[in-house]
Amino acid sequence: MWSANRAMFRQLRLTQAFTRGLSTSGNSSRAGSKVVGSSHLLKAFAVASGAATAAWYVSMHRTADPAACEASINPGEFVEGLKEISLEEVQKHKSKADGGIWVTYKGGVYDITEFIENHPGGESKILLAAGGSLEPFWSLYAQHQEEFVYSILEELRVGNLKASDKETLAQKDESDPYANDPARSPLLTVRSHKPFNAEPPLELLDSEITPNDLFYVRNHLPVPKIEAKDYKLEIVHRDGRTSELTLDDLENKFKPHDVTATIMCAGNRRNEMDSIKKVKGGYWDAGAISTARWTGALLSEVLEKLGITEEGVEHIHFEGLDKDSTTQTIYGASIPADIAMDKKSEVLLAYKMNDEPIPADHGYPIRAVVPGIVGARNVKWVGKIIASDKESDSHWQQNDYKGFNSSIDWHNVDFTTAPAIQELPVISAICSARVEGDEVVAQGYAYSGGGRGIIRVDVTADNGGSWEVAELSPADPNQKRNRVYGWTLWSATLKLPECKKTMEDGCLVLRSRAVDSQYNLQPENCDKIWNLRGVLSNSWHKKTIDVDN
Repeated sequence: MWSANRAMFRQLRLTQAFTRGLSTSGNSSRAGSKVVGSSHLLKAFAVASGAATAAWYVSMHRTADPAACEASINPGEFVEGLKEISLEEVQKHKSKADGGIWVTYKGGVYDITEFIENHPGGESKILLAAGGSLEPFWSLYAQHQEEFVYSILEELRVGNLKASDKETLAQKDESDPYANDPARSPLLTVRSHKPFNAEPPLELLDSEITPNDLFYVRNHLPVPKIEAKDYKLEIVHRDGRTSELTLDDLENKFKPHDVTATIMCAGNRRNEMDSIKKVKGGYWDAGAISTARWTGALLSEVLEKLGITEEGVEHIHFEGLDKDSTTQTIYGASIPADIAMDKKSEVLLAYKMNDEPIPADHGYPIRAVVPGIVGARNVKWVGKIIASDKESDSHWQQNDYKGFNSSIDWHNVDFTTAPAIQELPVISAICSARVEGDEVVAQGYAYSGGGRGIIRVDVTADNGGSWEVAELSPADPNQKRNRVYGWTLWSATLKLPECKKTMEDGCLVLRSRAVDSQYNLQPENCDKIWNLRGVLSNSWHKKTIDVDN
């Protein structure tokens, strides 16, 4: 019975791993969060393991976190009584036909044959480790380094690695792919270390231009180390011909162009959707947005000089120089050609950020800056541009960063049915609120994609019963209609005595909503726009103030 229960328990942990998003992005800020007992988890578990198994789990572990159900685990340590297996023998086990698929982790040997099809990240990636070590892969995807994952691994243990082979492996340079990542400001709130994702505290988003060291960071892979003298940008024409430009070419053969543009992650404010129902994606508060003054060559002029026109071209692809060292997968995305080739869209191959060379975390030496378009298409460390009649086939273009209605979840999602996110909807956030005498002063930001400016921000202390209109301060007041690519900061003052009449649970609760130049208005509630990836979270933003403190 225990072996069957252990198998059930393992499957539950696999389901938990999937729902927590082990495949591509970490969530260090919520490493201890409990998802057991949530309805969607049990539903997924029931589908994977059968209703009877789910019922068994509920009866046995009604309130427990699976990771907490086992003692602390040190994976790969020597286990008395297990046979010793040589590295040569492990290397012979790369498929089922070889008698099973084996891997090593530190001093342990594991048979992962039956686990392969249940791997949350898919079969292809884990099979790359067949007959070898898991360590380079787990170094790249550090979210595996959690107690319940170690528990799953140790259940697959078949032996101890031969001592001499363990010493040999220890002497090898299993370099951390993130070792070259740059130093970051300690003021950033880190959401994931590997890959690095961080946002500034909301209270510091109080200037029209965000300082470089406070600009939010969203990396999908390790930061590549690129020397300016070695940098070359490859451009692939529609007919397959290629051109090449150096950093010096981009800086000196094209007229520099400046644009003030806000970049926002599609997952900004994901935490609000996650509080309603668990989503798959890294944790973000409202700080996954920042604004800079970018300088670079207009992409439209670069393409024009190279003779690339819209004839036969529907999409412009960007491919980054950041890559997954285990699979050689690179980050990529694309934008519609009419945006890329329109001078008014002001798409840049940017080499400066706030009058300084772009920092490593933000794309040095060249970043594609696509004003008014979601951050996922503002590709960093651009190494290749492709003129194509088709959209990029990148994972992040085809199977991520898309929106669905709240009835779609992982059991019935079809990513081919939704277009890739480009322009973002109108959004606002309250970054700070304080009591000053008999007044409450609230400040924040508002933004809308596609060049739509902000024409109004409203703030309420009675859940929409009455509204106060905020004073607006655009990042660049000279930007023209439908070309407003920077956010708008705002400030509102409310009367404290009036606010106190509508307090909730003894606290003052403020809410903001923004209206853009096309009169798009933020939706009131987050639950109506919930989606499985937690993107496009733009309902009224709420901030609670303990007036007495």
